[in-house]
Amino acid sequence: MDVQGTVAAGWEPVRDAFLRNFEQRGERGAAVAVHRDGVKVVDLWAGVKDADGEAPWAEDTAQVVRSATKGVAAAVPLLLHQRGLLDLDAPVAAYWPEFKAAGKDRVTVRQLLAHRAGVPVLDRPLTLAEAVDLETATRAIAAQAPVWEPGTAHGYHAHTFSWLLSGLVHRVTGRTIGRWVAEEITDPLGLDLWIGLPEAEAHRVGRLGPVEEIEPPGSGALKLRPRRSVTEAYKDPSSLTRRAFGVIDPKPDENDPVYRAAELPGSAGVATARALARFYAATLGPVDGAERLFTPDTRTLARTEESAGADKVLLVGTRFGLGHMLHGPASPLFGPSSFGHPGRGGSLGFADPDAEIAFGYVTNGMRKTVTADPRAQSLVRAVRSVVDAAH
Repeated sequence: MDVQGTVAAGWEPVRDAFLRNFEQRGERGAAVAVHRDGVKVVDLWAGVKDADGEAPWAEDTAQVVRSATKGVAAAVPLLLHQRGLLDLDAPVAAYWPEFKAAGKDRVTVRQLLAHRAGVPVLDRPLTLAEAVDLETATRAIAAQAPVWEPGTAHGYHAHTFSWLLSGLVHRVTGRTIGRWVAEEITDPLGLDLWIGLPEAEAHRVGRLGPVEEIEPPGSGALKLRPRRSVTEAYKDPSSLTRRAFGVIDPKPDENDPVYRAAELPGSAGVATARALARFYAATLGPVDGAERLFTPDTRTLARTEESAGADKVLLVGTRFGLGHMLHGPASPLFGPSSFGHPGRGGSLGFADPDAEIAFGYVTNGMRKTVTADPRAQSLVRAVRSVVDAAH
């Protein structure tokens, strides 16, 4: 495998781990990037652009990153709060009056962001056309009754997070979340990252596809065989798990241009690994002359736990801050201070303030993992080995 790109001196273990993913874990096409103290130290890519093709992955190849999009989107309410435009402890209905329907009048912005609003499902799933229409989808989620008392528990709002966040941001700012991210985050930072892929950039985006589940013996990877209860929940059409992941029906084709162009901040962002890493680096401090995104107070908010323990949807223990996943056994990032988000089946982005690490990994090969892909974890372990060796 011909690995392209650069690594700074001392960071060669990350390149070695990246290569082993192709040789031993069935990787088809991928990229990884790492910043340390605001400086890019890893920028690598290899393989094919399309999981089912032969054209090479280019320097500017991007991919749909699924729920890794949530980590970028979660920066929007944090920045609105930082600018004094959003009160985290106000009722969502103070900004979005329609949302108070069906017993949600006391749901706070904080609860919404921390997956505590109780609306991970819809009584009637949406078609793709309905899901990508902001007015239709936000009207549906505003009318939905909670399936648990808001604030009393948490459960991953896998797809409904898109419409919850879109509805809130649109009513606070008058802009769609994709436009807000472009104008306030990605354009100033020069990121190849979109929530709503422009047609002019579509040629750069590879096709996702399944890859064989391979894990070499003695690899040190997490043993992620799901509990029987989890496996059964994914098979049971009436379970919260199955319903949460099935709120768009029929299941959308993520390679469909309509899906990629949709402003779905919970699932359909498109990015390069370089963009994910640079975004998270900017949450920690200035990057290449660009101003930092988060103040120290906002960075503290991003890493502060709001939900922890048994997740009513994923049925494992999860930890969330205000939209970001936090480091834990079910979703390991770098360390206790890390905040970010994985994408189901592969991609991962996060920041670690204590280590001053920002990380981005994207792939076109989708595995069955939800929160802890072995390929991404092998790269994180390599990063940790470099950081540990430097101390």
